[in-house]
Amino acid sequence: MTQKIRFTKMHGAGNDYIYVDATRNPLQNPGELSVAWSRPHTGIGSDGLVLIGRSDVADFSMRIFNADGSEARMCGNASRCIGKYVYDEGLTNRTTVTLDTLSGIKTLVLHPGPDGRIATVTVDMGAPRDLRTVDLGDGYGFRHGQFVSMGNPHLVLFVPDVEAVDLAAIGPRLERHPQFPGGINVEFAQILSGGRIRMRVWERGSGITQACGTGACATAVAASLVRLTERTATVVMDGGEVTIEWRESDGHVYMTGGAVKVFDGEIELTTE
Repeated sequence: MTQKIRFTKMHGAGNDYIYVDATRNPLQNPGELSVAWSRPHTGIGSDGLVLIGRSDVADFSMRIFNADGSEARMCGNASRCIGKYVYDEGLTNRTTVTLDTLSGIKTLVLHPGPDGRIATVTVDMGAPRDLRTVDLGDGYGFRHGQFVSMGNPHLVLFVPDVEAVDLAAIGPRLERHPQFPGGINVEFAQILSGGRIRMRVWERGSGITQACGTGACATAVAASLVRLTERTATVVMDGGEVTIEWRESDGHVYMTGGAVKVFDGEIELTTE
């Protein structure tokens, strides 16, 4: 027996996911489907699968599965895309909505463009936690890094030339560093002029991606902590850029960036 699943491919700063309205298309094994559908040649091709659902405590819920099938706690880029999806698809007419995630409830402020559709979204990512400098030890080429939790763990390393980093080689080694038994997201960052930061990312469970929203937040917080930038910075990633404000008034991190719909589609799912 086959079932047709409707999906929307979207990206935030190049961080692309497959979005499924789980209230209309319930999926029993999303981790396995994320692995299959994320493959670029035999699937749809993406960094993972995002399910949009109902919530008893917020307007909508989000579950996100990486390309390796593991479930992530939070993704800032995916959150922005959900904001665009629920508004443009008529699931809400409000420009402030709440989203239930494994990292808690996030507030999204939606900014419509001239065509009435959502162009950018600001996400209240909450307060960063467990801010500390870590000693990585010998054998990695990078002795010290900044640990920042944005609901998921990040290791930020500041380098003079981010393009010179062999991310494919060092990324998986740092992801599985003994200090982080559950794995960690790794960001390499270079300070540019004018409050801009160039960042490249190795995402836990997905590898090299075009962007990472929580990683951009962690990078901006780390840069402010070590006095390399002010509390507001633009983070430039391979797929695009976002503006991060670590607000003094409440200690929360606010991320503003674009959300782009790529296409709608259907994929057949064989069921027993």
